[in-house]
Amino acid sequence: MSTRRYVMPIEQTQWTVPGGGAETVFTWEYDEGRDKLLSLYEKGKDKQWNATHRLDWSAQIDPDNPLGAPEEYIPIFGSRVWERMDEKMRATTRRHMAAWQFSQFLHGEQGALVCTAKIVQCVPSMDAKFYAATQVVDEARHVEVYSRYLNEKLELAYPINKDLKSLLDQVVQDKHWDMTCLGMQIIIEGLALAAFQVVRDLAGDPLAKSLTAYVMQDEARHVAFGRMALRDYYPQLTDAERAWREEFVVDACWLMRDRFQGHEVWEQLDVDTKECLEFVDRSPTMAEFRKMLFMRIVPTLKDIGLFGPKVKKCFEDMGVMHFADLDVAALSATDEQVGDMYDAQKASATRDAIERGAAE
Repeated sequence: MSTRRYVMPIEQTQWTVPGGGAETVFTWEYDEGRDKLLSLYEKGKDKQWNATHRLDWSAQIDPDNPLGAPEEYIPIFGSRVWERMDEKMRATTRRHMAAWQFSQFLHGEQGALVCTAKIVQCVPSMDAKFYAATQVVDEARHVEVYSRYLNEKLELAYPINKDLKSLLDQVVQDKHWDMTCLGMQIIIEGLALAAFQVVRDLAGDPLAKSLTAYVMQDEARHVAFGRMALRDYYPQLTDAERAWREEFVVDACWLMRDRFQGHEVWEQLDVDTKECLEFVDRSPTMAEFRKMLFMRIVPTLKDIGLFGPKVKKCFEDMGVMHFADLDVAALSATDEQVGDMYDAQKASATRDAIERGAAE
Protein backbone atom coordinates (compact mmCIF):
# COMPACT_ATOMS: atom_id res chain seq x y z
CA MET A 1 0.00 0.00 0.00
CA SER A 2 1.39 3.40 -0.93
CA THR A 3 2.01 6.05 1.70
CA ARG A 4 -1.00 8.37 1.51
CA ARG A 5 0.68 11.58 2.62
CA TYR A 6 2.90 12.11 -0.41
CA VAL A 7 1.98 15.11 -2.53
CA MET A 8 2.59 13.09 -5.71
CA PRO A 9 1.70 9.49 -6.62
CA ILE A 10 4.45 7.21 -5.35
CA GLU A 11 4.83 5.56 -8.74
CA GLN A 12 6.14 8.86 -10.13
CA THR A 13 8.99 9.22 -7.63
CA GLN A 14 10.14 5.62 -7.05
CA TRP A 15 13.24 4.67 -9.07
CA THR A 16 15.95 2.09 -9.72
CA VAL A 17 19.68 2.70 -10.12
CA PRO A 18 21.52 0.43 -12.58
CA GLY A 19 24.60 -1.33 -11.28
CA GLY A 20 27.29 -3.67 -12.53
CA GLY A 21 25.69 -6.77 -11.05
CA ALA A 22 22.19 -5.69 -10.11
CA GLU A 23 19.80 -2.79 -9.94
CA THR A 24 19.34 -0.90 -6.67
CA VAL A 25 15.63 -0.42 -6.00
CA PHE A 26 14.42 2.58 -3.97
CA THR A 27 10.87 2.37 -2.72
CA TRP A 28 8.89 4.86 -0.64
CA GLU A 29 6.13 2.54 0.58
CA TYR A 30 6.72 2.62 4.32
CA ASP A 31 3.16 2.26 5.65
CA GLU A 32 2.67 -1.46 5.79
CA GLY A 33 3.74 -4.63 4.06
CA ARG A 34 2.75 -8.23 4.07
CA ASP A 35 1.85 -9.25 7.59
CA LYS A 36 3.83 -12.50 7.55
CA LEU A 37 7.03 -10.85 6.36
CA LEU A 38 6.72 -8.06 8.90
CA SER A 39 6.05 -10.66 11.60
CA LEU A 40 9.25 -12.44 10.54
CA TYR A 41 11.04 -9.10 10.72
CA GLU A 42 9.83 -8.67 14.31
CA LYS A 43 11.07 -12.15 15.16
CA GLY A 44 14.38 -11.40 13.47
CA LYS A 45 14.84 -8.39 15.75
CA ASP A 46 13.80 -10.28 18.88
CA LYS A 47 16.06 -13.26 18.15
CA GLN A 48 19.35 -11.39 17.73
CA TRP A 49 22.06 -12.84 19.97
CA ASN A 50 25.63 -12.14 20.97
CA ALA A 51 27.95 -15.06 20.23
CA THR A 52 30.48 -13.84 22.77
CA HIS A 53 28.02 -14.33 25.63
CA ARG A 54 25.60 -17.02 24.44
CA LEU A 55 28.30 -19.61 23.69
CA ASP A 56 30.77 -21.02 26.21
CA TRP A 57 34.06 -20.39 24.45
CA SER A 58 36.01 -21.57 27.51
CA ALA A 59 34.91 -25.17 26.85
CA GLN A 60 37.70 -27.56 25.93
CA ILE A 61 37.29 -29.90 22.96
CA ASP A 62 38.80 -33.34 22.40
CA PRO A 63 41.51 -32.78 19.74
CA ASP A 64 41.21 -36.44 18.67
CA ASN A 65 37.44 -36.17 18.13
CA PRO A 66 36.51 -32.46 18.11
CA LEU A 67 32.81 -32.97 17.39
CA GLY A 68 32.45 -35.95 19.71
CA ALA A 69 30.69 -37.77 16.87
CA PRO A 70 30.57 -41.55 16.30
CA GLU A 71 33.10 -43.02 13.87
CA GLU A 72 30.32 -43.66 11.36
CA TYR A 73 30.24 -39.88 10.87
CA ILE A 74 33.48 -40.11 8.86
CA PRO A 75 32.60 -40.69 5.16
CA ILE A 76 35.30 -43.35 4.66
CA PHE A 77 34.40 -45.30 7.83
CA GLY A 78 34.45 -49.00 6.95
CA SER A 79 36.65 -48.57 3.90
CA ARG A 80 39.98 -50.32 3.41
CA VAL A 81 41.67 -46.93 3.77
CA TRP A 82 40.04 -46.49 7.19
CA GLU A 83 40.90 -50.05 8.27
CA ARG A 84 44.57 -49.50 7.41
CA MET A 85 44.79 -46.39 9.63
CA ASP A 86 46.19 -46.55 13.15
CA GLU A 87 44.39 -44.66 15.93
CA LYS A 88 46.62 -41.60 15.59
CA MET A 89 45.80 -41.32 11.88
CA ARG A 90 42.08 -41.79 12.58
CA ALA A 91 42.22 -38.97 15.12
CA THR A 92 43.92 -36.75 12.53
CA THR A 93 41.22 -37.67 10.01
CA ARG A 94 38.44 -36.76 12.46
CA ARG A 95 40.04 -33.37 13.12
CA HIS A 96 40.56 -32.63 9.44
CA MET A 97 37.05 -33.75 8.56
CA ALA A 98 35.56 -31.42 11.19
CA ALA A 99 37.77 -28.56 9.97
CA TRP A 100 36.80 -29.16 6.34
CA GLN A 101 33.08 -29.27 7.11
CA PHE A 102 33.06 -26.23 9.39
CA SER A 103 35.24 -24.35 6.86
CA GLN A 104 32.59 -24.91 4.18
CA PHE A 105 29.96 -23.69 6.64
CA LEU A 106 32.10 -20.58 7.19
CA HIS A 107 32.55 -19.88 3.48
CA GLY A 108 28.86 -20.46 2.83
CA GLU A 109 27.97 -18.01 5.59
CA GLN A 110 30.20 -15.34 4.06
CA GLY A 111 28.45 -15.96 0.76
CA ALA A 112 25.12 -15.56 2.55
CA LEU A 113 26.33 -12.29 4.11
CA VAL A 114 27.19 -10.86 0.68
CA CYS A 115 24.01 -12.18 -0.96
CA THR A 116 21.70 -10.88 1.76
CA ALA A 117 23.25 -7.42 1.54
CA LYS A 118 22.54 -7.62 -2.19
CA ILE A 119 18.92 -8.61 -1.47
CA VAL A 120 18.50 -5.53 0.73
CA GLN A 121 19.76 -3.50 -2.21
CA CYS A 122 17.68 -5.16 -4.94
CA VAL A 123 14.42 -6.53 -3.52
CA PRO A 124 11.54 -4.27 -4.56
CA SER A 125 9.39 -4.32 -1.41
CA MET A 126 10.20 -2.43 1.78
CA ASP A 127 9.01 -5.19 4.11
CA ALA A 128 11.45 -7.59 2.43
CA LYS A 129 14.25 -5.03 2.83
CA PHE A 130 13.40 -4.78 6.55
CA TYR A 131 13.71 -8.53 7.12
CA ALA A 132 16.77 -8.96 4.90
CA ALA A 133 18.54 -6.30 6.98
CA THR A 134 18.15 -8.48 10.09
CA GLN A 135 19.55 -11.42 8.16
CA VAL A 136 22.67 -9.44 7.26
CA VAL A 137 23.40 -9.19 10.99
CA ASP A 138 22.66 -12.91 11.42
CA GLU A 139 25.08 -13.87 8.67
CA ALA A 140 27.84 -11.65 10.07
CA ARG A 141 27.39 -13.43 13.41
CA HIS A 142 27.60 -16.84 11.71
CA VAL A 143 30.84 -15.88 9.99
CA GLU A 144 32.12 -14.76 13.40
CA VAL A 145 31.26 -18.00 15.23
CA TYR A 146 32.56 -20.40 12.59
CA SER A 147 35.75 -18.40 12.13
CA ARG A 148 36.32 -18.31 15.87
CA TYR A 149 35.62 -22.05 16.25
CA LEU A 150 38.06 -22.94 13.47
CA ASN A 151 40.78 -20.59 14.75
CA GLU A 152 40.51 -21.13 18.49
CA LYS A 153 39.30 -24.71 18.79
CA LEU A 154 40.35 -26.65 15.70
CA GLU A 155 43.32 -24.44 14.78
CA LEU A 156 42.84 -25.66 11.23
CA ALA A 157 40.85 -24.50 8.21
CA TYR A 158 40.24 -25.43 4.56
CA PRO A 159 39.66 -23.24 1.49
CA ILE A 160 36.26 -23.13 -0.17
CA ASN A 161 35.08 -26.23 -2.03
CA LYS A 162 35.09 -25.67 -5.80
CA ASP A 163 31.43 -26.67 -6.23
CA LEU A 164 30.25 -24.28 -3.52
CA LYS A 165 32.42 -21.55 -5.08
CA SER A 166 30.88 -22.22 -8.48
CA LEU A 167 27.33 -21.83 -7.18
CA LEU A 168 28.20 -18.72 -5.17
CA ASP A 169 29.73 -17.19 -8.30
CA GLN A 170 26.43 -17.64 -10.14
CA VAL A 171 24.27 -16.39 -7.27
CA VAL A 172 26.34 -13.27 -6.56
CA GLN A 173 26.70 -12.25 -10.21
CA ASP A 174 23.08 -12.70 -11.30
CA LYS A 175 21.29 -9.35 -11.67
CA HIS A 176 17.82 -10.66 -10.70
CA TRP A 177 17.01 -10.31 -6.99
CA ASP A 178 14.90 -13.46 -6.99
CA MET A 179 17.78 -15.55 -8.35
CA THR A 180 19.97 -14.39 -5.48
CA CYS A 181 17.17 -15.30 -3.09
CA LEU A 182 16.54 -18.64 -4.80
CA GLY A 183 20.17 -19.67 -4.92
CA MET A 184 21.05 -18.56 -1.40
CA GLN A 185 17.88 -18.72 0.72
CA ILE A 186 16.42 -21.87 -0.83
CA ILE A 187 19.27 -23.99 -2.24
CA ILE A 188 22.39 -23.14 -0.20
CA GLU A 189 20.65 -22.32 3.09
CA GLY A 190 18.24 -25.24 2.70
CA LEU A 191 21.05 -27.70 2.14
CA ALA A 192 23.08 -26.16 4.97
CA LEU A 193 20.18 -26.63 7.37
CA ALA A 194 20.14 -30.35 6.62
CA ALA A 195 23.93 -30.61 7.08
CA PHE A 196 23.70 -28.59 10.30
CA GLN A 197 21.03 -30.98 11.58
CA VAL A 198 23.43 -33.92 11.26
CA VAL A 199 26.04 -32.09 13.35
CA ARG A 200 23.47 -30.93 15.93
CA ASP A 201 21.93 -34.38 16.34
CA LEU A 202 25.07 -36.57 16.17
CA ALA A 203 27.81 -34.47 17.77
CA GLY A 204 28.57 -35.09 21.43
CA ASP A 205 30.67 -31.98 22.02
CA PRO A 206 28.55 -29.33 23.81
CA LEU A 207 30.09 -26.33 22.02
CA ALA A 208 29.67 -27.83 18.54
CA LYS A 209 26.06 -28.83 19.34
CA SER A 210 24.98 -25.50 20.83
CA LEU A 211 26.77 -23.41 18.17
CA THR A 212 25.01 -25.38 15.44
CA ALA A 213 21.62 -25.26 17.17
CA TYR A 214 21.78 -21.47 17.53
CA VAL A 215 22.81 -20.97 13.90
CA MET A 216 19.94 -23.25 12.83
CA GLN A 217 17.45 -21.05 14.67
CA ASP A 218 18.53 -18.15 12.47
CA GLU A 219 18.71 -20.20 9.28
CA ALA A 220 15.16 -21.48 9.73
CA ARG A 221 13.96 -17.87 9.55
CA HIS A 222 16.10 -17.23 6.47
CA VAL A 223 14.57 -20.11 4.53
CA ALA A 224 11.11 -18.94 5.64
CA PHE A 225 11.91 -15.48 4.25
CA GLY A 226 12.92 -16.98 0.91
CA ARG A 227 9.69 -18.98 0.78
CA MET A 228 7.50 -15.96 1.51
CA ALA A 229 9.24 -13.60 -0.89
CA LEU A 230 9.37 -16.04 -3.80
CA ARG A 231 5.95 -17.62 -3.28
CA ASP A 232 4.41 -14.19 -3.94
CA TYR A 233 6.69 -13.38 -6.86
CA TYR A 234 6.85 -16.56 -8.94
CA PRO A 235 3.19 -16.68 -10.03
CA GLN A 236 3.99 -13.49 -12.00
CA LEU A 237 6.67 -15.19 -14.15
CA THR A 238 6.23 -16.14 -17.78
CA ASP A 239 6.66 -19.78 -18.76
CA ALA A 240 10.10 -18.98 -20.20
CA GLU A 241 11.21 -17.20 -17.02
CA ARG A 242 10.01 -20.08 -14.87
CA ALA A 243 11.74 -22.67 -17.11
CA TRP A 244 15.02 -20.77 -16.83
CA ARG A 245 14.83 -20.75 -13.05
CA GLU A 246 13.94 -24.44 -12.91
CA GLU A 247 16.96 -25.22 -15.09
CA PHE A 248 19.11 -23.33 -12.58
CA VAL A 249 17.56 -25.31 -9.70
CA VAL A 250 18.36 -28.65 -11.35
CA ASP A 251 21.99 -27.69 -12.06
CA ALA A 252 22.45 -26.25 -8.55
CA CYS A 253 21.02 -29.31 -6.82
CA TRP A 254 23.29 -31.73 -8.67
CA LEU A 255 26.25 -29.47 -7.97
CA MET A 256 25.48 -29.35 -4.24
CA ARG A 257 24.75 -33.07 -4.03
CA ASP A 258 28.24 -33.91 -5.26
CA ARG A 259 30.19 -31.47 -3.07
CA PHE A 260 30.20 -33.57 0.11
CA GLN A 261 32.83 -36.08 -1.01
CA GLY A 262 35.66 -34.49 0.98
CA HIS A 263 38.31 -34.94 -1.71
CA GLU A 264 40.27 -31.97 -0.28
CA VAL A 265 40.63 -33.88 3.01
CA TRP A 266 41.84 -37.11 1.40
CA GLU A 267 44.37 -35.17 -0.67
CA GLN A 268 45.63 -33.29 2.39
CA LEU A 269 46.00 -36.50 4.42
CA ASP A 270 47.97 -38.11 1.60
CA VAL A 271 45.80 -41.22 1.46
CA ASP A 272 44.56 -42.90 -1.71
CA THR A 273 42.15 -40.19 -2.86
CA LYS A 274 40.72 -42.25 -5.72
CA GLU A 275 39.97 -45.17 -3.41
CA CYS A 276 38.34 -42.84 -0.86
CA LEU A 277 36.13 -41.15 -3.47
CA GLU A 278 35.06 -44.49 -4.92
CA PHE A 279 34.09 -45.72 -1.46
CA VAL A 280 32.19 -42.52 -0.62
CA ASP A 281 30.36 -42.72 -3.95
CA ARG A 282 29.07 -46.25 -3.35
CA SER A 283 28.68 -46.11 0.44
CA PRO A 284 25.03 -46.77 1.50
CA THR A 285 25.51 -44.45 4.49
CA MET A 286 26.73 -41.60 2.30
CA ALA A 287 23.94 -42.27 -0.21
CA GLU A 288 21.38 -41.75 2.56
CA PHE A 289 23.23 -38.65 3.76
CA ARG A 290 23.15 -37.13 0.25
CA LYS A 291 19.42 -37.77 0.07
CA MET A 292 18.79 -36.29 3.50
CA LEU A 293 20.47 -33.05 2.39
CA PHE A 294 17.41 -32.28 0.26
CA MET A 295 14.73 -32.72 2.90
CA ARG A 296 14.34 -28.93 3.22
CA ILE A 297 14.86 -28.03 -0.44
CA VAL A 298 12.31 -30.35 -2.07
CA PRO A 299 9.19 -29.23 -0.14
CA THR A 300 10.26 -25.59 -0.30
CA LEU A 301 10.59 -25.63 -4.09
CA LYS A 302 7.18 -27.27 -4.31
CA ASP A 303 5.76 -24.58 -2.02
CA ILE A 304 7.09 -21.66 -4.09
CA GLY A 305 5.92 -23.12 -7.40
CA LEU A 306 9.21 -24.19 -8.99
CA PHE A 307 8.23 -27.83 -9.35
CA GLY A 308 7.93 -28.50 -13.05
CA PRO A 309 8.78 -31.74 -14.91
CA LYS A 310 12.54 -31.10 -15.00
CA VAL A 311 12.73 -30.42 -11.27
CA LYS A 312 10.58 -33.46 -10.45
CA LYS A 313 12.72 -35.71 -12.65
CA CYS A 314 15.86 -34.40 -10.94
CA PHE A 315 14.48 -35.29 -7.53
CA GLU A 316 13.17 -38.65 -8.73
CA ASP A 317 16.65 -39.49 -10.09
CA MET A 318 18.14 -38.47 -6.72
CA GLY A 319 15.59 -40.55 -4.84
CA VAL A 320 14.33 -37.60 -2.78
CA MET A 321 10.79 -37.03 -4.08
CA HIS A 322 9.37 -38.51 -0.86
CA PHE A 323 10.39 -35.24 0.87
CA ALA A 324 7.93 -33.24 -1.25
CA ASP A 325 5.12 -33.36 1.31
CA LEU A 326 7.19 -32.58 4.40
CA ASP A 327 5.98 -29.67 6.50
CA VAL A 328 8.92 -27.23 6.34
CA ALA A 329 7.20 -24.89 8.80
CA ALA A 330 7.11 -27.72 11.36
CA LEU A 331 10.80 -28.45 10.76
CA SER A 332 11.60 -24.78 11.34
CA ALA A 333 9.55 -24.80 14.55
CA THR A 334 11.63 -27.75 15.78
CA ASP A 335 14.83 -25.84 14.99
CA GLU A 336 13.55 -22.96 17.11
CA GLN A 337 12.66 -25.27 20.01
CA VAL A 338 16.03 -27.07 20.06
CA GLY A 339 17.91 -23.78 20.33
CA ASP A 340 15.64 -22.66 23.16
CA MET A 341 16.22 -26.01 24.88
CA TYR A 342 19.98 -25.41 24.94
CA ASP A 343 19.37 -22.00 26.52
CA ALA A 344 17.16 -23.60 29.16
CA GLN A 345 19.78 -26.25 29.93
CA LYS A 346 22.47 -23.57 30.25
CA ALA A 347 20.28 -21.51 32.59
CA SER A 348 19.51 -24.58 34.70
CA ALA A 349 23.20 -25.48 34.98
CA THR A 350 24.00 -21.91 36.05
CA ARG A 351 21.29 -22.00 38.75
CA ASP A 352 22.57 -25.35 40.02
CA ALA A 353 26.13 -24.00 40.23
CA ILE A 354 24.92 -20.94 42.18
CA GLU A 355 22.93 -23.10 44.59
CA ARG A 356 25.89 -25.44 45.18
CA GLY A 357 28.12 -22.45 45.85
CA ALA A 358 25.62 -21.03 48.33
CA ALA A 359 25.33 -24.38 50.10
CA GLU A 360 29.08 -24.64 50.53
